[in-house]
Amino acid sequence: MRKLVIVFILLCLLKGDEIMGFYENINIIENPNDIDVLVNKNNKLDKNYVPYDLEKISILYSNDDKYLRKEAKEAFENLSMEAKRKGFRVVATSTYRSYDYQEKLYNHYVDEYGLEYADNCSARKGHSEHQTGLAVDVEGTENDYNDFENTKDFIWMKDNAHKYGFILRYPKDKTHITGFKYEPWHYRYVGKEIATYIYEHNLCLEEYKKISN
Repeated sequence: MRKLVIVFILLCLLKGDEIMGFYENINIIENPNDIDVLVNKNNKLDKNYVPYDLEKISILYSNDDKYLRKEAKEAFENLSMEAKRKGFRVVATSTYRSYDYQEKLYNHYVDEYGLEYADNCSARKGHSEHQTGLAVDVEGTENDYNDFENTKDFIWMKDNAHKYGFILRYPKDKTHITGFKYEPWHYRYVGKEIATYIYEHNLCLEEYKKISN
């Protein structure tokens, strides 16, 4: 109970500045290999960073050649396998993205839909979690990640992802903190202990990092 009270007080104190300064006062990440590394609009990966332990996800659990860091890959395969055993479908549709790929993707959104739209749904170069090899976009029975929220697979994923070390990275009620729109298909590996804490306390990764530092 005491821990919950402390968490609540800290979150209240943080609310004043949580929505300020996206893409301002940017920090270059010095610990990119940490499992709980925070990559967002204020924390940037080096353009040359490539995870050292990327491994290909089994085609049983992805829709194409997809790569995650070894620990995250093994955890996701276990998650996807258990989902299938329970009658659900959770497969990877997008995982590791290089710095160059993310730059091209972001510029595509800017060209097609404008800067405001691009910044709401895509990360600028160096600011994408996908470059860490710890993020995964998923799809379910509808075979379309955009429809994932409307599937029984999403309900299972929402209640079970943390058991395998994954969190819903961009929750609906945290957009003012994360800076990105709600993405029910986007999950991030942080390890079971941290994922469970975030799940049980209804936090996003930004909130957890501020409390844990």
